[in-house]
Amino acid sequence: MDRAPQTPAAAAPGQPGELLAGPQGRLPVVQATQDRLRGLLQAVLTVGSGLDLETTLTRIVDAAVELVDAGYGALALAGDDERRLESGERPEADGSAGRNPPTGAFLGVPVRVGEQVFGNLFLTEKRGGGQFTKDDHGVLTALGAAAGIAIENARLYDEARHQQRWLQASGEVTTSLLSGTDPRHVLSAVTVKVHELSGADLVLLGIPEDDGRSVTITSAEGDGADRVRGLVLPADGSLAGQVLLTGHPVTVPDFPAHPRAAAAARGPMGHLGQMMIFPIGAPGNVRGVLSVGRRRGAAALTPATADLIASFAAQAGVALELAARRSDAERLSLYEDRDRIARDLHDLVIQRLYATGMSLEGMVPMIGHPEVARRVRGAVDAMDETIMDIRVTIFALQSRGAHPAVSLRSEIVGIVDEMAVMLGFAPSLRLGQGLDDPVGPEAAGYLLTALREALSNTARHARATRVEVSVEADAAGQLILRVTDNGTGIPAGVHRSGLRNLAQRAGSLNGVLELGPADGPGGRGTALVWRVPRDSA
Repeated sequence: MDRAPQTPAAAAPGQPGELLAGPQGRLPVVQATQDRLRGLLQAVLTVGSGLDLETTLTRIVDAAVELVDAGYGALALAGDDERRLESGERPEADGSAGRNPPTGAFLGVPVRVGEQVFGNLFLTEKRGGGQFTKDDHGVLTALGAAAGIAIENARLYDEARHQQRWLQASGEVTTSLLSGTDPRHVLSAVTVKVHELSGADLVLLGIPEDDGRSVTITSAEGDGADRVRGLVLPADGSLAGQVLLTGHPVTVPDFPAHPRAAAAARGPMGHLGQMMIFPIGAPGNVRGVLSVGRRRGAAALTPATADLIASFAAQAGVALELAARRSDAERLSLYEDRDRIARDLHDLVIQRLYATGMSLEGMVPMIGHPEVARRVRGAVDAMDETIMDIRVTIFALQSRGAHPAVSLRSEIVGIVDEMAVMLGFAPSLRLGQGLDDPVGPEAAGYLLTALREALSNTARHARATRVEVSVEADAAGQLILRVTDNGTGIPAGVHRSGLRNLAQRAGSLNGVLELGPADGPGGRGTALVWRVPRDSA
């Protein structure tokens, strides 16, 4: 049975020809996908290659624009780091180039890590005039995830560097204080550092004065600093005073509107909104207040920044306390040295000079030559002057840092007790009014010198059996010393150099020295009155 020739049938689906044609047709798509994946991988590597936040954000936008062939891209960050970065030519909408929503092709994805959203990445103006595809969306979503990780790493790095700068500044403050730098200068540097590191618009530092009844703004940096520097605020009517008294920080959202804002501060600080006030030191030992403000309408300082400022202020308070303790220890050591020197001068030098002077004066009657006798008396007078100068030095050494009134009273009593040995009896002493109030150190020192000289003269020349001493500071502001005795009085024509020095020293303080008979004209004894203004420096 013959069969007609058969023509070749078309290849059925699934046969080798069709199988070959399929991959060849899809090859461009596969190639494009591979190119896009390589581009995405390169973009991810580029985005994550740096730790600088600003550079990382710029790379994210540039990579997104390139990956999806967009004409314009933007990354809008939210939260504490609110800002907007752009790439390409911004499209106009409704005839403006503002931040209106873009028209035409648009693609947007969130930038996040887990559930935390850093911001939104959006692109527009697809090159060639088409629309963004699902592949574009997928690629951009993947880039957004990588971008979130890169932003988080950059933020952590930026935060670590920021904390390091705060720690460095705190160390500089501590070093300056412990090295003996004037605390006011250091606190001024604190204000500068806080203004530089916090991003605040105005930083103020106040210290308590007038026994804590007021706060004086000693340093200020930023917008309006010149208007508030030197401002004195009442402690009982200001936010700074509240922090000073309680030792706890205070934050107010609108400073001028707060009821405890001092009236004196509302004018020069009326441009502020948020204000944070921190104590410098622990409760009960606050040495100052640090105020940090933002302009009205500006973004508030973050809690993280507030914590850094609080730690910085606390560390400054600790450093101030350590510096004060060190200063007290150095001052105590200095006073101990001064007391030792004063004792040596009193117990050794003055006593020997006294003994030598008394010995020389006792030899004068035995000297037959008038010129020799005159020179010996001159030597004795010179020794008396030296003793007075040493006494002034001793008083200055012992009274430095002590309360003038208490020191003056005790020194008067000490001198009278000491001179009782030379007199042979105890003088009568009356301490009058006003000695509990402050007396100028130079006036107090010269008064003690005058008292010692008067009693010394009485012991050596007056042959008295009774001496009365009174010291007072009267209502007219005069510091008055009176020494009277029942001795032989001052012989006519006698002019002792010691009395001349007392008169000169009184005159140098706008005071006077008065000498006369104790019982009036023609009476016996001597009355010495030495008076100077009590506040003489």
